[in-house]
Amino acid sequence: MPKHSNDRLQGTLDLLILKAVDRGGSLHGYAIAQRIHQATADSLRIEEGSLYPALQRMSHEKWLRAQWGTTDTGRKARFYSITAIGRRQLEEEERRWTLLTEAVNRALRFA
Repeated sequence: MPKHSNDRLQGTLDLLILKAVDRGGSLHGYAIAQRIHQATADSLRIEEGSLYPALQRMSHEKWLRAQWGTTDTGRKARFYSITAIGRRQLEEEERRWTLLTEAVNRALRFA
């Protein structure tokens, strides 16, 4: 189901997760959060209470595929990889983000 245009800011988490998994390959939840944290120079921290429900929802939407595996530390974890549907969603989220940031930039210049 398409998102309402006012949901753009709420879709930022989807964009960040999809981009992290697209670039990082198969990652477990903690690694996704760390990748986002590092990629944003420690500016954004994704809390578990937001991350794991988003990963479940995105798996249900078939944007991500989840498989059990073992981390580098020997712990069992779900590893997420992006699907073809997820790549299309990532492109859409990036397009929406560009439109939103351009609109905000215009408003800041001319408001």
